[in-house]
Amino acid sequence: MSTRRKRRSIFEIIREHVEELEAFADELIESALVERPSWDLQSCCLEPLCSVFVSTDEVIVTADLPNIDPQNIKVEAVGEDLIEITAKMKRKVHFEDFGITHRQGEFSAFRCQTRIPMPVNIKQMKTQFKRGILEVHLPRRKDYRIRVE
Repeated sequence: MSTRRKRRSIFEIIREHVEELEAFADELIESALVERPSWDLQSCCLEPLCSVFVSTDEVIVTADLPNIDPQNIKVEAVGEDLIEITAKMKRKVHFEDFGITHRQGEFSAFRCQTRIPMPVNIKQMKTQFKRGILEVHLPRRKDYRIRVE
């Protein structure tokens, strides 16, 4: 007795690949593009605009911190690849200041956590604050090697 294997049609194969691609896209959208508010009412903090720039010898993190006294800025390493920036505002800001009338609350500080995409020397971190923009310079680690299998 010969057992014949049923051949799948090209349309079944394409349908399976499309379903796998749709599942992957759904996971990506849920994990990376989940919208969340840029404020926290419990801690009375706003999340500032932040960006990370990677150059050949350092990683530069910039944060937009208006209405801040430079002595109130604190930059801490939370982990090997995560820094936290906190700063108290000179005056409190309310939702009404943004034209939002259907919510209540006030904010007295900025706070954000930023992930660093590659190994850096946190102990050699340098900060510079000028015209409401904080720059955090983190030199890249030279002894870091990528393992090739």
